[in-house]
Amino acid sequence: MSLFPPPQDIQTEVFARMPDHLRKNARSDWADASMNGAKLDGFLEGPSFDLDGNLYLVDIPFGRVLRLAADTGEWDVVADYDGEPNGLKIHTDGTIYIADYRRGILTLDPDTGTVSDFCVRNKMESFKGCNDLVFAQDGTMFFTDQGLTGMHDPTGRVYRRHLDGRLECLIDTVPSPNGLVPDLNEGLLYIAVTRANAVWRIPLPKEGGTFKVGVFIRLSGGLGGPDGMALDIEGNLAVCHAGMGSVWLFSRLGEPLYRIHSCEGLATTNCAYGGPGNRYLYVTESESNTVLRAEMPWPGKPMYSHMV
Repeated sequence: MSLFPPPQDIQTEVFARMPDHLRKNARSDWADASMNGAKLDGFLEGPSFDLDGNLYLVDIPFGRVLRLAADTGEWDVVADYDGEPNGLKIHTDGTIYIADYRRGILTLDPDTGTVSDFCVRNKMESFKGCNDLVFAQDGTMFFTDQGLTGMHDPTGRVYRRHLDGRLECLIDTVPSPNGLVPDLNEGLLYIAVTRANAVWRIPLPKEGGTFKVGVFIRLSGGLGGPDGMALDIEGNLAVCHAGMGSVWLFSRLGEPLYRIHSCEGLATTNCAYGGPGNRYLYVTESESNTVLRAEMPWPGKPMYSHMV
């Protein structure tokens, strides 16, 4: 039962397709483990825009970081390395940070394609499998450590990496933490909890740590759960529902406002605002390896890479 009226519909269009020369049609360790050995062309995730409007994407099974040029629409491979990149965000200095499932948090120099270790352990302990990351306005990094956690094993973690390099585990009882984004005032984090089909809110008190973690939204249906997320300037939360072919836009009170429909497959995995006036939502559809686009009612909150 829903206590709210049905959300209004917004349709997407195909903004770009992975070109044929970049499609692999091959197996990988990642595909063998997670997709029963299927041959894949790729699996796009982690959209993020730089200051010039170029769109960066990760290709999880084949360890690639791809770039879609703003001026020409051409695709190129920025990095091809031994890893499984899942999330990506860009620093104000242009450095690219990658949440890599196998290797932890990495950096990428987009000019040279060099990938380097940045944060690969918590003290002596390796991560379960990093999924996504986000920056606060002051440059503090938050990231999720998902691994294979779920309702059977609610031990996923959310970390905060302070500006002085100190690593703090905010919570370690999450059944599959995925995408994450702070609210407008950065007083809390929204966390997509994929296997619980929910979005949690994690308070961020000034004295550190967290308390009174709660459920912001409970979703239903689909073949997966909430994945990547993005915030607009009104504080509304866009939630990619992987396996549902949809992105939901919720108000800051958790009211369903809009449903953004995929015009391709069901694997709507992640999203980012960009384009003219930052008014468009760009969505990775990972089955078809396309980037979808929809004009939204409000512009997106600028990403950390744009806060200069």
